[in-house]
Amino acid sequence: MKILQVSAELFPLLKTGGLADVAGALPRALLAAQQDVRVLLPGFPAIRDGVADAVQVAELDAPWGSRVGLRRGRIPSEGGPDLQAYWIDAPQLYDRPGNPYEDAQKQPYQDNHRRFALLGFVAARIAYGLDPGWQPEVLHAHDWHAALAPAYLAFAPRNGQPRVGSVFTVHNLAYQGVFAPWHFADLGLPAAAWSIDGLEYHGQLSFMKGGLSFADRITTVSPTYAREIQTPEQGCGLDGLLRHRAGVLGGILNGVDDQVWNPATDTLLPHGFEAGHLDGKAKCKAALQAELGLAPAPDTPLFVVVSRLTEQKGLHLVLGGLDALLAQGGQLALLGSGDAWLEQAFRERASASPRSVSVTLGYSEPLAHRLFGAGDVTLVPSLFEPCGLTQMYGLKYGSLPLVHRVGGLADTVVDATLEDMADGRATGFCFDAFDADGFGRAMRRAFALYRRPADWHEVRATAMARPADWGHAAVRYLDVYAKALS
Repeated sequence: MKILQVSAELFPLLKTGGLADVAGALPRALLAAQQDVRVLLPGFPAIRDGVADAVQVAELDAPWGSRVGLRRGRIPSEGGPDLQAYWIDAPQLYDRPGNPYEDAQKQPYQDNHRRFALLGFVAARIAYGLDPGWQPEVLHAHDWHAALAPAYLAFAPRNGQPRVGSVFTVHNLAYQGVFAPWHFADLGLPAAAWSIDGLEYHGQLSFMKGGLSFADRITTVSPTYAREIQTPEQGCGLDGLLRHRAGVLGGILNGVDDQVWNPATDTLLPHGFEAGHLDGKAKCKAALQAELGLAPAPDTPLFVVVSRLTEQKGLHLVLGGLDALLAQGGQLALLGSGDAWLEQAFRERASASPRSVSVTLGYSEPLAHRLFGAGDVTLVPSLFEPCGLTQMYGLKYGSLPLVHRVGGLADTVVDATLEDMADGRATGFCFDAFDADGFGRAMRRAFALYRRPADWHEVRATAMARPADWGHAAVRYLDVYAKALS
């Protein structure tokens, strides 16, 4: 099957969050399943520079009149075929320093509606023949940045060509790409697209709603999240539309790219390890404690956080529970950035207890790997979590996840209750009430299990053995693609 995947970022070229990991891993899993898959990306500098042997495929006019180009090249891959990639050559829109979505003051770019409408517009043009050498059967758009692709596809003249199916994946419904209504005039869509059944959302222009309204099939990144977003509590104002389209909506749990996240082969770890042979994990812990200035304490449970620092991620619960964590003899190592007050609060705690608390602001892919490799517990206490990859990395690296039981966290972590331990199913620690007491009780269970080494080792072995390959997810996506075409 010929599949065009459309996203704003893709690992390893450009990553601001989990979207890039999925956008990088899924097409490679589809390639491994003998599918003909290509990706379309905006021409951000990191993407432009990472696509090798790029040649111009076409020139075209954007809906608002600007002349832009389409280039095609390849993203080199170790241990597999190169990934064929298109990128949109529009330096006036994409050639900007720093974050691809925000300026230096962390404000969204004023022309983001054009920058990402163009992504969907070009995707639909490729679907109907812009590249004379290749034409997809299915267009798969990811998150709000690519959400207009199904809308452009729905209104594009087919000129006698075969119908192209569309799939839209919601990675996080909370980020919807909402703009002022007058920007609709820039999009080049017919007036029929501006309606309660289209892009209009309480008088505003919603890219997310466009994807949900016009895609043939809708997926989310976990089965539980697919159910949650049909409720007022987590539907972010779109639950009515999602219930209306429930017949074409489903959840497919993300996988983990074994070429990137595998403690036995991870070159970013100082020592490799695997289940049953964990001497390397102990050495990773000792090395990280030395690197971060933490006390060299092999028998002290090390809690790790790799996250955006926001209340949605539950980091205020971690901050509020830090005294209890330290009182029970634990250490905390954190990597992330986000809300200024959380950054400052964690910085102050690290300054007050430098041998027990380490805080690194920003993001470092190598340090993230070392944290999972060294950690005993990975904290992911999110208020909501569509899928979550952090807890999956923790599982693979034997850093047992402690999670709020929502979304993909509920689908991937089994609480270490006595009955689930007896059944050999337990993989971590879960809490239900999103408050200090719920978080604190889960943390106490983690300490209690850690003090019972035989049980701890058994749960850790179960966690590391949990299957999380992309091959299974790719099979399920192929089924969705077939339904989109039918």
